[in-house]
Amino acid sequence: MYNPRVPAFEPVIGLEVHAELQTLSKMFCACPVVDSTSAEPNTNVCEVCTGMPGTLPVLNARAVEYAVRVALALGCRIAENSVFARKNYFYPDLPKGYQISQYELPLATAGTLTIHTDSGDKLIRIRRVHLEEDTGKLTHRQDASLVDYNRSGVPLLEIVSEPDLSSLEDVKAYATSLRTLLRYLGVTSGDMEKGVIRFEANVSVRPAGSSTLGTRTEIKNLNSFRSMLRALTWEVERQSALLEAGRQVRQETLGWDDAQGVTVPQRGKEEAHDYRYFPEPDLPPLQLEQGWIRAVESQLPELPEARRQRFLHFGLAPRTVDLLVAERPVADFFEAALAARPSSAAPLANWMTGEVFGLLNQHSVTIDAARLTPASLAELVGLLEMETINLPTAKGLLARLFEQGGSPAEIVRSQGLGQVSDSTAIDEFVAQVLRDSPEQVRQYLGGKPAIRQWLFGQVMRLAKGRANPSLVEQRLLAGLEALAESRPSL
Repeated sequence: MYNPRVPAFEPVIGLEVHAELQTLSKMFCACPVVDSTSAEPNTNVCEVCTGMPGTLPVLNARAVEYAVRVALALGCRIAENSVFARKNYFYPDLPKGYQISQYELPLATAGTLTIHTDSGDKLIRIRRVHLEEDTGKLTHRQDASLVDYNRSGVPLLEIVSEPDLSSLEDVKAYATSLRTLLRYLGVTSGDMEKGVIRFEANVSVRPAGSSTLGTRTEIKNLNSFRSMLRALTWEVERQSALLEAGRQVRQETLGWDDAQGVTVPQRGKEEAHDYRYFPEPDLPPLQLEQGWIRAVESQLPELPEARRQRFLHFGLAPRTVDLLVAERPVADFFEAALAARPSSAAPLANWMTGEVFGLLNQHSVTIDAARLTPASLAELVGLLEMETINLPTAKGLLARLFEQGGSPAEIVRSQGLGQVSDSTAIDEFVAQVLRDSPEQVRQYLGGKPAIRQWLFGQVMRLAKGRANPSLVEQRLLAGLEALAESRPSL
């Protein structure tokens, strides 16, 4: 098998991203959009989405608005006139026997998306953005295949990139950045576990440094970042091994066997004419007025890239900013906390990406489901910066706020959690620990400096974790030095 550490070949990858739009009803009928992973099968269907003779599709206006939002955010050229077509193929999960999609005249073309990688920033070109309907859901059993039409006809947005992705890092950065953008725009939940976003990858390899495109294959229906990256890793290595052996890559459509970790042929790669596209006779051309497009544009939120650039101006590290911007509720939370304490951008960001993220993962909740508020986090950081409390107390207090809410300052007052910074009191704690630990003191004075950390912990324990750590360190060292000076010289 090809060794990817030897860069004899380089990949050329383009992604087709399919995102279910978060509308209330389906693309061409009034059936509600439901969670296809939990709803009772075939309960949200009608004559239109099951393709009964004599029925007519009616375009979902909200789906068009959502698609235009995405196209605008990607800087696309939006067509004032676009056309729906019938894409004819054998669809066991589309009872009409064809899919209503857009082909020759799509909704939007020629956009871009900036990605950030360790190798630097890169502009990925967007070839097209168009609307179509989703298919149903097939479940394969040993002796039969079952179909659920609840998802059939759900609005689907397809975003097709140019083959500008040249590494797995590029692919991951592009896919995650696009998902973040779609979620910021509020057009999809982005729930990968429910198949709301799915990927199809076009991949070829060529000699490193060459500008000639190789023969490409298409990997269908990748429904997670992990599956996509595993499939691409395998396929790049497979194609590279074929070329290294002097053989040719066959243009074909592939599936991904996640259990076996291999791509498997499904059919010879079809071209557009194989789908027998022709204009959908039951839908007139989609005409968009410039005034309406401008109105949609005026409602766009601040986009992830703009927010990222603004956060960088706070002096935060790029990696920290990427973590904060990845989810809009997290970025909103940070913004609100920063508004409450504008001088503490770095401490707030560090608490967010450290302790707060840790608690979110531990409790398996999103930030908007936690009892912690931006104001209470800002107040907590303020108490720490003013040395009203110390770091161990702050961490314990954060866990309490996360589960129960409340005011940090009020809890500190009522529970007596304020930091002890009185030198006299700390000297008493130090003296007691040194008296109660003669063996450890002897070891320290005998040349084992690591024992001091143990003694430090005993002082903090005696102070119930509320002592000023830097003052404890200072007074403990002074106490030990005094004992060393009082020892009889040998």
